[in-house]
Amino acid sequence: MKNQLLRNLPKVDELINDEKIKDLMDKYPRVTVVESARKVIDDTRSLILKGKIDKPVDRNYFLNKLDNSIKKYNSMKLRRVINGTGVVIHTNIGRSCLSKLVMDNLLEVSSCYSTLEFDVENGKRGSRYSHVEEIICDLTGAQSALVVNNNAAAVMLILSTMCKGKDVIVSRGQLVEIGGAFRVPDVMRQSGANLLEVGTTNKTHMRDYEDNITENTGAILKVHTSNYRILGFTEEVEACELVEIGKKYDVPVIEDIGSGSFIDFSKYGLMKEPTVKESIAAGIDVVSFSGDKMLGGPQAGIIIGKKKYIDMMKRNQLTRALRVDKMTLCSLEATLKLYLDEERALKEIPTLRMLTMNYNETIERTLKLYNIIMDKNIANLKLDMIDDFSEVGGGSLPLERIKSKVIAFNCSGKSSNEFVKKLREYDIPVIARINEERVIIDPRTVFDQEFNLLADALLFASEK
Repeated sequence: MKNQLLRNLPKVDELINDEKIKDLMDKYPRVTVVESARKVIDDTRSLILKGKIDKPVDRNYFLNKLDNSIKKYNSMKLRRVINGTGVVIHTNIGRSCLSKLVMDNLLEVSSCYSTLEFDVENGKRGSRYSHVEEIICDLTGAQSALVVNNNAAAVMLILSTMCKGKDVIVSRGQLVEIGGAFRVPDVMRQSGANLLEVGTTNKTHMRDYEDNITENTGAILKVHTSNYRILGFTEEVEACELVEIGKKYDVPVIEDIGSGSFIDFSKYGLMKEPTVKESIAAGIDVVSFSGDKMLGGPQAGIIIGKKKYIDMMKRNQLTRALRVDKMTLCSLEATLKLYLDEERALKEIPTLRMLTMNYNETIERTLKLYNIIMDKNIANLKLDMIDDFSEVGGGSLPLERIKSKVIAFNCSGKSSNEFVKKLREYDIPVIARINEERVIIDPRTVFDQEFNLLADALLFASEK
């Protein structure tokens, strides 16, 4: 039987010359169609040899496989998904989403020529950083600002400029590892600075810093541990106290604030996190933070502080290697302008809107999604509205759990793992999570315009 099945396999030319495939030849490169046809035939041969196909397959089997293979090959690898996890700043699926206003500006600037490095008023070459420096300074109270491609790059540039070949004093309890196994100590060493750990994991005192200051001290570094907390018998030196030490010994103080926030989220029921403005007000010389976490903008490393230090960084040759492009600058500028009105920022920046959504709002949105799903009459799907918790994500507010109303699913004939896998196979993949053998969709992180798409995805995933 295997030999007969193998003999009946079509040739590549037979497949690609079929009338149903000729339309694909007009849409896609011939080489793509040919390679896809060869792969479909090879895969089928492999299944026959393994005994997984034990009866003849008709021409439509190959044509459908070929059609799917070509479309899959030509689909974008980086593409949209629906975030049903309830993790607002989800590192693996893109962190912060940009607002519509930002996208409108981004579309215009990225599809046309722009003032990236051109001073229209004077008709001369300009600085790409001038587009965001003024507004960053206005919002934070800093003297000067610079933007690079992420916060790890920001820390490296700061230390390379201010502390190369010198000692940087940092508390042992602040030597964090961030996403992708990148560690603060390793970033520091790459900058050419010498790491000098002081204190213990849970306790560091002012004397630990003072006792280790020498003629070779380049700076004191404070790293905000935004992705974990040490609780119990702990003590750390506050930013204002480090500033006192810095002034006493004429040593600059640097703070890596991590996520970076322009808003005091404690006003909206979340845990208190230091804001960027508070760090500058405390007298920190140079502060760095991310653009795509609590700020709700594009990926960027933002450096602010005393003008003399920022000017040194602008002259550092490493700055060119770490510089941001027009799309980042455009989306960052548009995001920052929203912060001129906090109420507007909370409404229009998706990350802020999701984080500050109260429990009653989640009930309303979840009920709306629930009704849309029920209208689909999915017979083998059982769903309930239950209380659960959303998360901030992105290494921010690690202890924060935000009470939310969510939808929990069971699908007869499918395990939870099978169901979430099927959701990921939908045209627009839906990313869900599992809790106690039930599939959870948290509408906090699902946009209103995605509710019907999500319901269609559930219908697709529940089919036998």
